[in-house]
Amino acid sequence: MADSDIVLDESGNAASAVGFAAIGVHAGFRPDPERLDMALVVADEPCAAAATFTTNVFCAAPVRVSCEHFSETGCGAPAYGCARAVVVNSGIANAATGEVGLENARKTAEIVGEAVGCPANEVLVASTGVIGQHLNLEPFGTGVPAALATLAGTADEARAEVGLTAARAIMTTDTVPKHAAVRFSGDGIGYPGATFTIGGMAKGSGMIMPNMATMIAVLTTDAPVAAPDLSRALSGAVGKSFNKVTVDSDTSTNDSCFLLASGAAAPAGPAFTRESPAYERFCEALEALCVFLARAMAADGEGATRLITVTVNGAATAEDADVAARTVANSPLVKTAVFGHDANWGRVAAALGRSGAHFQQEAVDIDILGLPVCRAGLVVDFDEDEALRRFEAPEVAIEVNLHAGEESATVWTCDFSHDYVTINGDYRS
Repeated sequence: MADSDIVLDESGNAASAVGFAAIGVHAGFRPDPERLDMALVVADEPCAAAATFTTNVFCAAPVRVSCEHFSETGCGAPAYGCARAVVVNSGIANAATGEVGLENARKTAEIVGEAVGCPANEVLVASTGVIGQHLNLEPFGTGVPAALATLAGTADEARAEVGLTAARAIMTTDTVPKHAAVRFSGDGIGYPGATFTIGGMAKGSGMIMPNMATMIAVLTTDAPVAAPDLSRALSGAVGKSFNKVTVDSDTSTNDSCFLLASGAAAPAGPAFTRESPAYERFCEALEALCVFLARAMAADGEGATRLITVTVNGAATAEDADVAARTVANSPLVKTAVFGHDANWGRVAAALGRSGAHFQQEAVDIDILGLPVCRAGLVVDFDEDEALRRFEAPEVAIEVNLHAGEESATVWTCDFSHDYVTINGDYRS
């Protein structure tokens, strides 16, 4: 591994970093005994932790309780502190459940803390599923001890494989688990001979246009990073990855993204500092992992058949670039055109025009799947048969140049198919 390499491991997960274990079990939140519905991520020792949360004012009870454990109030603020475990249940969101929901989230942390052997405020909690239903605590009472017993009998070298079950346990309408790890060498950045890992898992398929987080993600690292610097790195990575994803323009009540750092890969070394090359490499690796997971979420959008990458270049400001790309990505007409394999650039132009970004229509260039379809705001003849052939690719690139400045942005989304309506129409049934 060269000292400049960041290596992606698509089989990695939240248990890939040294000092962590993860597992998914069927605890009983869902009626199907074959479906895993509770994930537990546990650090060997209390460690630095950071998180970002939804900015949705209707934030769920577990979001509020996790914020409390970071000594933060309200939803939406980046937070950091110390944690030992993260528990996630699927099936019930514990959102819009009032004081009962808050009490249940706090009791969840107490149950996990007692089983793990740590204070309740070192347990971070998250839930995903149907809004407005109260959380049954009995599955935690049986599921957590069972999960820990299985982990206790798991050899260290098998931890990463068992960790794959955790990624499955947090799924709702997801069709595939989303997980990965990245690794980078300490050579040349002050930690010769060391290899650092960042692993993680995420879930998300619908109700996705995050602001400060994703649906739910749990990331772990064995790099030595203090909590305040961990928070800074996480906020930066989330801003360039999970916050650039949209499936349906809806922000969940339960969005949470956690990052825990054990420091176990360099136990005798100093913590990475913001001015050091090690911290810079860590931030690059964290962003790479988050982008991979974010793209996986967009590709697995409810009913999706294509991942769509919208890139806007030449914007006057970073805000203009983001709003232009996001408006195109959120356009139902653009998304359905992609589903229909129609290179209908007029829908892209219309979305740009209503986005609020500042530009002159006479300057705009648009490419779809690498084909020039609009130049200087006017149609360009292109081969429709070639466009249809290119639409067979799993990823559709829409590239725009506003020729109004130097800023750019990329947003990931997916097409809208007939199945999107079916999935969401039947969600509670």
